[in-house]
Amino acid sequence: MEKLKQRWGISSNFQLVVIFVVFAITGSASARLAGPFVELIGISSDAIHPVLHWVIRLILIFPIYQILLVTIGWLFGQFNFFWNFEKKMLRRIGIRVK
Repeated sequence: MEKLKQRWGISSNFQLVVIFVVFAITGSASARLAGPFVELIGISSDAIHPVLHWVIRLILIFPIYQILLVTIGWLFGQFNFFWNFEKKMLRRIGIRVK
C-alpha cells in the first residue's frame, strides 16, 4: 500500500480508501449506464448480432467511465487526483489535454 500511496502522491490511508471507493462506484455505474444508453440510441441485442451489441456497449463504457470518474471523484472531494489521473490516461491513448 505504501508504494501505491507514493506512486499516486497521497499521504493517508483514508484518502486511499476513498479513491478505491470512487473507482468501484465508477466502474459499476458506467457498466450499468451503458445498457440503457445503448437502448436509448436504438441498438438492441434483438436488432443486431449479440457480439456486435456487446462490442458497441463496451466501446460506450469508455467515455461514460471517463466522465463519471471525474464527476464521482469531485463528489468525494478528490477532483484533483482524478482529473490528473484522467489526463494521464487520455495522454496514453493519444489525446492531449492541458
